[in-house]
Amino acid sequence: MVATITYTDINGLDLGALGAMVDGIREDTARGIVRFRVKTRWTGQTRSETTIEGYEFAGEHVGRRFKIVADEPSELMGQNTAPNPQELLMTALNACMMVGYVANAALQGIELDAVEIETHGQLDLRGFLGLDDNVSPGYRELDYTVRIGGAGTAEQFDAIHQAVMKTSPNFFNLNQPIRMNGRLEIL
Repeated sequence: MVATITYTDINGLDLGALGAMVDGIREDTARGIVRFRVKTRWTGQTRSETTIEGYEFAGEHVGRRFKIVADEPSELMGQNTAPNPQELLMTALNACMMVGYVANAALQGIELDAVEIETHGQLDLRGFLGLDDNVSPGYRELDYTVRIGGAGTAEQFDAIHQAVMKTSPNFFNLNQPIRMNGRLEIL
């Protein structure tokens, strides 16, 4: 038997809407399929702009419009006008995990005072520049620290931390190899 949950708003989340979404996905697993898409175009030097025009949720297109700009620091041949792709990668990881911390705390009835995630990693440009085949062009590891405070106990916060590492899509994506299915089209 499933326990009955009383839904309220905690940490700014409408737990009634979250509960309804969860119940809908339990009833029809196809409602749990979400497809995201972005389109990135070069805008000169090391700068690019990514546009987001919507996503698919449970088979339905949901329109939305965003633009994300990326550039490299001057020392890496950019104009330093925006975060670079590595910073955006870490931003995407942190933002995804943040949703997990806030939602898991809310589901346990824990009101949060603060959550902060700090992530860092080291690259060796010899790999990116193709100077040494023995040097990886990407990260071998990322280090992150989560700082969380609120009405929970240390044990509750540890359980939330474990749940986030188990269920965060971007944590999952970066913590294992992903098959990349690339295709080249010549313009």
